[in-house]
Amino acid sequence: MPTADVAGSGQASAALQRILVVDDDPAILRLVKTKLESAGYDVLIADSGVDALEVIGRSGMPHLAIVDINMPLMNGFEFCEAVQQFSDLPVIMLSAQDEEDTIIKSLSNYAEDYITKPFSPRELVARLRALLRRAQPERAGGTVAVGDLKVDTLAREATWRGKALTLTPREFELLAFMAGRPGRVSTREELLRKVWGYDYVGETRTVDVHIRRLRAKLGARNGLIETVMGVGYKVARPPRPETP
Repeated sequence: MPTADVAGSGQASAALQRILVVDDDPAILRLVKTKLESAGYDVLIADSGVDALEVIGRSGMPHLAIVDINMPLMNGFEFCEAVQQFSDLPVIMLSAQDEEDTIIKSLSNYAEDYITKPFSPRELVARLRALLRRAQPERAGGTVAVGDLKVDTLAREATWRGKALTLTPREFELLAFMAGRPGRVSTREELLRKVWGYDYVGETRTVDVHIRRLRAKLGARNGLIETVMGVGYKVARPPRPETP
């Protein structure tokens, strides 16, 4: 029998944003549910991926999901794969697994963000708010050019020598921000605030993972993004042409 609990289902205000929390730990479910409800969200909970799909079937698609990885019946990855067949639901992975390979796999294929347990409830709410804001962003148009790189923030397109780069929304925003200030170093904390929109900055490893993914997408052009040891990252200025 499903153990999902629909908080305020059928009675919640239409203005409330609905969050689905999926975890097989009852204590985590209670903690996150209480924290999110106190922050003004309508909360759905489920204790497995199978249960979560049933909750979505009954209550409709939430605005965002917070998902554990290790769960019975259907784990977090399997749940995300199932949902991706019919929705682009934003996901935050909330897991005790802190291995870099697992984090990279999550951010590359399933989730917009990754938070390890034990976690700060304050940071979780801050990251959730930032992700929800990005779901309906207001962007000014304009094209940024750095050498052969062009980033069109209105069309949401990035090209290198006229060839389109295939980027996720987060990769695009990260590249656009750094390309808009070539030669200037951005710290990880600054990137989390400016690109991710976090009001509260905690774990910064997610920046390194996204930079690594972005460099992989750039391929032979990955030297465009330079690491400044102990500080952060920057988009390199193109070399000035030599004077004859």
